[in-house]
Amino acid sequence: MIIKQLDIGYMDNFCYIVGCEKTRKALVIDPGHDVDQIVSAAEKQGLEIETIVNTHAHGDHTAGNAELKSLTGAKIIIHALDAAGYPTADVLLKDEKTLQLGGITFDVIHTPGHTPGGICLHAQGNLFTGDTLFVGDSGRTDLPGGNRPTLGKSIRRLMQLPDNTIIWPGHNYGPTPTSTIGWEKRNNVNAKEYGYYVKD
Repeated sequence: MIIKQLDIGYMDNFCYIVGCEKTRKALVIDPGHDVDQIVSAAEKQGLEIETIVNTHAHGDHTAGNAELKSLTGAKIIIHALDAAGYPTADVLLKDEKTLQLGGITFDVIHTPGHTPGGICLHAQGNLFTGDTLFVGDSGRTDLPGGNRPTLGKSIRRLMQLPDNTIIWPGHNYGPTPTSTIGWEKRNNVNAKEYGYYVKD
């Protein structure tokens, strides 16, 4: 699996290009800004973008959808509960399922709380968390559709994954650009409140 993490936009958004080494097909997670930079980064890796996945429907994660689709022909995928106002979506996720990218199978995990249709993608020990989980923190719940107890329940589900699972968050808000499930159990500021804190 090829993973390219791009820090783009005015809110320190992370956009991801994830590619299959065999087929050179790629999906882009949350192209919120700087579409030219995304396309250039994919080309440098020799990757062909065929899918756009939005972890949720906030504009800082979706603003580049239309332009990137126009340039690449990629299909846009978003959860149905976040799809209102996004008529350009090609695939609406209603139940948890898998997404296939060449030889890579992604498990789609519905993680409401930041938004009703928030999702995470899990594949080969990597977890792309959008605004559900950051390095050392978690997404806001004071925006429309947010719910703090619901977010806590979603994050507790994620904490069932192996401790060495790598977290790729939706924003560059933490002390490092990535972390692990195990690190979050010990260090996340919300770990005790959400009920997954583990001592060293």
